[in-house]
Amino acid sequence: MDNALFLIFLLLQTLSKVSSVDLGVSIGIGGGGGGGVWIGGGINSPTAPSGTSSSSNLKNAYIALQTWKSSITDDPQGVLQTWVGSNVCSYKGVFCADLQNEFHELRTAIVGIDLNSANLRGTLVKELSFLTDLSLLHLNSNRFTGTVPNTFQYLSSLKELDLSNNHFSGPFPTPTLFIPNLLYLDLRFNNFSGPIPESLFDARFDAIFLNNNNFDGPLPSNLGNSLASVINLANNKFTGSIPFSFGLMDSPKLKEILFLNNQLSGCIPEGIGLWQGLQVLDLSFNSLVGQLPDSLSCLTDIEILNLAHNRFYGEVPDLVCSSLRGLRNLSLAVNFFSGFSQECDKLVFRNVGFDFSLNCIPGRGMQRPEPECSVIPGGGLSCLRIPALSPLVCGTLFETQETSLSPPPP
Repeated sequence: MDNALFLIFLLLQTLSKVSSVDLGVSIGIGGGGGGGVWIGGGINSPTAPSGTSSSSNLKNAYIALQTWKSSITDDPQGVLQTWVGSNVCSYKGVFCADLQNEFHELRTAIVGIDLNSANLRGTLVKELSFLTDLSLLHLNSNRFTGTVPNTFQYLSSLKELDLSNNHFSGPFPTPTLFIPNLLYLDLRFNNFSGPIPESLFDARFDAIFLNNNNFDGPLPSNLGNSLASVINLANNKFTGSIPFSFGLMDSPKLKEILFLNNQLSGCIPEGIGLWQGLQVLDLSFNSLVGQLPDSLSCLTDIEILNLAHNRFYGEVPDLVCSSLRGLRNLSLAVNFFSGFSQECDKLVFRNVGFDFSLNCIPGRGMQRPEPECSVIPGGGLSCLRIPALSPLVCGTLFETQETSLSPPPP
């Protein structure tokens, strides 16, 4: 019941933001089923029962849900035993609301489906696109296979799509990019593979979760266009460098971005300091190289900065340790850093978790054997680094960077 109440609250919050729709007074929570057991119609879409008083909208919903039910081959918790009869608002996991149009006419519609952790096995069907009032579709922790039907682009009211922790496969599900009002896309813990499209970062998503799949290839060059507050790309097979646009991504919304455990190489873009609202940055378990840019010190809201298990070298900039006053955890472990200042030593007195083990810092314990520190990682690759002012004036960083990259006058 607690989960149901939470979902009702979430639906109310979501629907209240849709200017063309007003929420009515009643919400139906899926409960027990009625009458006899409906038998799926195989490859043919079932027909809504004759004589029903449901609107055409709910008739279409009935067709969609019964077609979907017929494609589900295992239901160990008996969730779909309640999906019987034409009263779709009584189906378990289905949430309805009375919606009011611009003429103040009320109609009942399905606005949410929550089948999280139902352990269902099956596929998604194209008829789900009939649910044009659906705002939330939460299907995490099931055993769905296949991919997302092309017709999902017609789910014009959908704001949240959670397909995480299933067995979906194939290339990136591009129909999700054409769902006009989608804000939350969660594809975590599946078997999607191949490159991700550039249009992903031109969409208006607020949250993008792609971690723990098999995506590969370079990151799209327009990564910096994203308006998302959270981007999780961890535990995939991305290669190449972090796009330069990432360093020019002046998004006040971005709070968390995770690149950990991929196959990324190259340097950290200098312009990373523009993200002054960033709270979590995880670049660990890649093959990134070079010295750290002083502009990291401009991340004044950063709480977790994880650079461990890369090939960074040189001195840790004083400004990084002295300027990040909100820092709670800084991990530099398993790199090739050769030293840091007293400002970094003071982190422990600020209750900051600071891990610098397995580097090349003289006089410190738990460091690499000396022979491993004799070669500069990356063959001495030179990263573009703008000399820091003293102190670094973060507000002028973008102007300085653009100037440094402009071609010389004729």
